[in-house]
Amino acid sequence: MKLGFIGCGNMAGAMLGGILKEELLKKDEIIASTSSAKSLQRVRECFGICTALSNREVAEKSEILVLAVKPQYYEEIIEEIRECISDSQIVVSIAPGKSLDWLEERFGKPLKLVRCMPNTPALVGEGITGVCRNRRVEDGELEQVCRILRSCGETEVLSEHLMDVVVSVSGSSPAYVFLFIEAMADAAVADGMPRAQAYKFASQAILGSARMVLETGRHPGELKDMVCSPGGTTIEAVRVLEEKGFRSAVIEAMKACVRKAKGM
Repeated sequence: MKLGFIGCGNMAGAMLGGILKEELLKKDEIIASTSSAKSLQRVRECFGICTALSNREVAEKSEILVLAVKPQYYEEIIEEIRECISDSQIVVSIAPGKSLDWLEERFGKPLKLVRCMPNTPALVGEGITGVCRNRRVEDGELEQVCRILRSCGETEVLSEHLMDVVVSVSGSSPAYVFLFIEAMADAAVADGMPRAQAYKFASQAILGSARMVLETGRHPGELKDMVCSPGGTTIEAVRVLEEKGFRSAVIEAMKACVRKAKGM
């Protein structure tokens, strides 16, 4: 199988790192293009894969082609490569807001199309990616794509109408979590803890809490109640968070994220 990437930023880099670490493909089975000779050199040095300055060359040589550029460049890239794409290839989009119908309309012909929404924890092998496909992608072909995506985290196949929700709950949510970690650390620093230590305590607490949800299968509310002793310190902190609208702020932020994704 020949796998191609048009664009090789953070998400493509995370996928490449996982693919090579898991030995899913050999380096000479992967080809990538970037916008400049300098970034192309960086990709070669980092991953040792085949590279090209021509997007058309990558499109022509790929059985599975990942469009890993920012959403605002999709129309330009598709216009450039669409004549090179055949109905036997699988085109994978990682752009929010670009529906399967939108992609097919821009290519101007029926193609095998997969949409996915990864997130930046893929950089450390802990990503989760939502995936959907059009009717031309067969089960075995979808599994090929998912196998690639699973090299840097979890993968969930779902209906396309949920893809904008995936953007809010996983694609964008690392930023909310980083903001929370930063706020927790700031508070710890205000109470006298050195900053590096504060970041470590806050980050490990969130990592461990997430593992408890995933590994115990218990409802998050039940796990929260386990920490909240009657008249204790934790329930007092929870009371203040609720008073300040913490839960509502998170919900409204995620709903705003979905609205933005739908409008892209």
